[in-house]
Amino acid sequence: MKNKKALAFLLALAMLLSLALTACSGSSSSTPTPAADGGTPAADGGTPAADGGSDQTTFSVATVRWADWGEAYHTGFPDQAAAESGISIEWETILNSDWGDQKAVVLTNASQLPDAFLGNICIGESDVLNNPGLFLPLDDYIDEYMPNFKAIIESDPTMKALAVSADGHIYGLPAFKPCRPVIANQVFINQTWLDNLNLSMPTTYEEFIDVLTAFKNEDANGNGDPNDEIPYGQGYADTVMFFCLPFGTTIGADNTNDMTVRDGKPVFIPTMEGYRDGIAWMHEAFAAGLIDKEAFTQDTSMRDAKLMAETPIIGVAPGWTADSTFGANADQYVALPALTGPDGKQYISSDPEHWNYSRYEFVVTSACENPGPLLSWIDKFYTEDASIQNFYGSFGVGVEKDEAAGTYTVLPPQGGDSADTYAWINSLRDFGPKYVSEGFNDKVTYAAENGDASKLELDKSMAQYAGEAYPNVSYTPDQLQVMSTLNSDIIAYVNTMQADWVTNGGVEEGWDAYIEQLNAMGFEQFMQIQTDAYNTYMSNK
Repeated sequence: MKNKKALAFLLALAMLLSLALTACSGSSSSTPTPAADGGTPAADGGTPAADGGSDQTTFSVATVRWADWGEAYHTGFPDQAAAESGISIEWETILNSDWGDQKAVVLTNASQLPDAFLGNICIGESDVLNNPGLFLPLDDYIDEYMPNFKAIIESDPTMKALAVSADGHIYGLPAFKPCRPVIANQVFINQTWLDNLNLSMPTTYEEFIDVLTAFKNEDANGNGDPNDEIPYGQGYADTVMFFCLPFGTTIGADNTNDMTVRDGKPVFIPTMEGYRDGIAWMHEAFAAGLIDKEAFTQDTSMRDAKLMAETPIIGVAPGWTADSTFGANADQYVALPALTGPDGKQYISSDPEHWNYSRYEFVVTSACENPGPLLSWIDKFYTEDASIQNFYGSFGVGVEKDEAAGTYTVLPPQGGDSADTYAWINSLRDFGPKYVSEGFNDKVTYAAENGDASKLELDKSMAQYAGEAYPNVSYTPDQLQVMSTLNSDIIAYVNTMQADWVTNGGVEEGWDAYIEQLNAMGFEQFMQIQTDAYNTYMSNK
């Protein structure tokens, strides 16, 4: 549920703020500081020679993984590219469940730093800017050692903006992943239920309510019990925002603080008139019994039991794909079209800069004595051949390439693993530097059923409704410190009022008081930070 997403975000902010205070207290005073000219700090605090000032050829690289899938993720392309570069990589694989505790120790003890961290899950901008001297600015190395990356940031303004940190330097290398859709999470509807009741697919928000009403009043799943169906249930995406999507609540990734962009300006979705009207509409549906009455109170096990019941009982729910949302029942579900809302427009959830692009995929630490060769190696990741191998698995394992045609085939998973798990086992998958040019996905086919393939197929009809999303902006340490308090209060209040209004009504009558309360909680300062961060991002493009 949305409040759990907010809690995860706040916990992350709390950790970053704690690290900032630790750094300010002097724990990193023994670490080298950046040179005045923005060059790379050496171990004694000076600036090394342009060639790195060392003969180092073995480098330690730490990366965080969601699970212990073994070492195959780096034994293909990453290690082969290292060998071609004349270096070797000593990998340190850390489980995400352990990283929180380890990270705090590493960032306060420079002697424990690896030469580099790979993957945006490892190190974020706050870690870099709050620990001066622990991470190297890469600006001066890019020209000499990274021709692929240099060409990318000179031609792609988004990659350039994502590379530049709040202080104007490049510390972390960004990525643009292959085979990712424009559409993000979306709503799925049970086609079998539509067929059972001889209903047409809804195309407007009014028709959607008619379908949900039929799901409630008739035996849609055909099991003889007309009362066990839940027309709209909680899925794996924001229950409220996706129900209200026809009113323009185009929610992005979990870490966008409910921000979007309208007419070139940052907007907080829970203050939009469309949001207000959507909540009023949702309350009517809730009062009519069309929405799971436990949507705001159930835990994840209860949610999952409903989504994946042996006989389907959920008619509609949001998620990434049908198979990831409904499991064995996925074949009954199809994507709900982008419904026409009261303003005559159609909306989808789209947030490419958080789902498809990413920041801080590779950072070099002050422990590295010879950054040049290490960056020459990572520059090899910025090709299309490298990017698809680092997303699905090396050639012959996860992918085959037709050299003559310049096309790629994603191979079927082996060993009984799902396509997604197989890719995580045999590649860096979502993590690490990558880049593909526009139109690359048209060069890729799939030899077997694959969730990525189904998502890309849906994209062909849905992407046209994507609007501008709030970008992956950069915050200064001071901004994050203020946000840690403001965001906690504001999101908690928004979630409380949201649940109350959906279940009990009253959004129209209480709207003005709600806005006044947000302002009393520092909303104007919150929006000023978001606007400043947005303007800085746009100026870096």
